Amino acid sequence: MTNIASQTIRIAAALIDDGRGQILLVRKRGTLWFMQAGGKIEAGEGALVALSRELREEISVTLIESEARHLGCFQASAADEVGARVDAELFHVRLAEAPVIGSEIEEAIWVSPDDAEGLPLAPLTREYVLPLARKI
Repeated sequence: MTNIASQTIRIAAALIDDGRGQILLVRKRGTLWFMQAGGKIEAGEGALVALSRELREEISVTLIESEARHLGCFQASAADEVGARVDAELFHVRLAEAPVIGSEIEEAIWVSPDDAEGLPLAPLTREYVLPLARKI
């Protein structure tokens, strides 16, 4: 039996900005939390490969891997799985095109890091992504 209190979910996520001070946040179906596009890293899959797959599925973006800058690995409480934590490989991606949301995403918004503070945010977004976004 798995102890959910110690469950760690490995994910790849993107701090996506537009080069003009706005970051992209997504809200997946069935959740209240805004977060970064991205998702679970499958067994045997590298973080960039996972991120590329997730961005294509979630927001119809083709990631040019050489343009994704690794920001680090961060741990936070999972937004939707009680007692679980995410171990996130976070990448910075600059996006010029408008995302087209896929079936898993309910909403995608461009927002400044300061305006994002007033939204319901996943812990990873609030604790790590917003402070990093202010420095980019």
